Amino acid sequence: MDKFFTVDIKGYKADLPILTLPSGINIAFFNLHGAPALTEHCGKQLAKLCDDCDVLITAESKGLQLTHVVARELNMPFYAVARKSKKLYIQDGVSVAYGSSITTGKAQELFLSKHDVDLLKGKNVCIVDDVISTGESLKGLEDLVKKAGGNVYKKIFVLAEGDAKDRADIEYLAHIPLL
Repeated sequence: MDKFFTVDIKGYKADLPILTLPSGINIAFFNLHGAPALTEHCGKQLAKLCDDCDVLITAESKGLQLTHVVARELNMPFYAVARKSKKLYIQDGVSVAYGSSITTGKAQELFLSKHDVDLLKGKNVCIVDDVISTGESLKGLEDLVKKAGGNVYKKIFVLAEGDAKDRADIEYLAHIPLL
């Protein structure tokens, strides 16, 4: 029988499947891909937390549709996307390396196009993502914003996993435990 963890995200209840990572840690897996009602709800709730920011940034891939909703709610014509591989159009951008996240288990790199660098430069930037756990992915995004000349102004997440809930430098909609 499948096991689930039920989380209440500001009035939206979601049953998250419990998965075991290669490290042996069990997580309540939060996936916005293919879930438009959940994505809309979370994006609208997150928009309330960052309406004083100049621009948004997220990392591909699960943050994309979430940040799209937040940007739409805030009437922002663009948001920056940190790519996890160097695309053809990123030849003149910037990149940063960062440690392993809880789900990947290996060191990674983020890339930003010149268009997105220009979008962030001199702006108060809000980092948007689905889940924060160890904070490694967040550190990569923070370093990327700084390298692009932006100011990390806010950091917002749908879920804070494990001890991330105790961080004073983030905002989130709900907490999930490590299982």
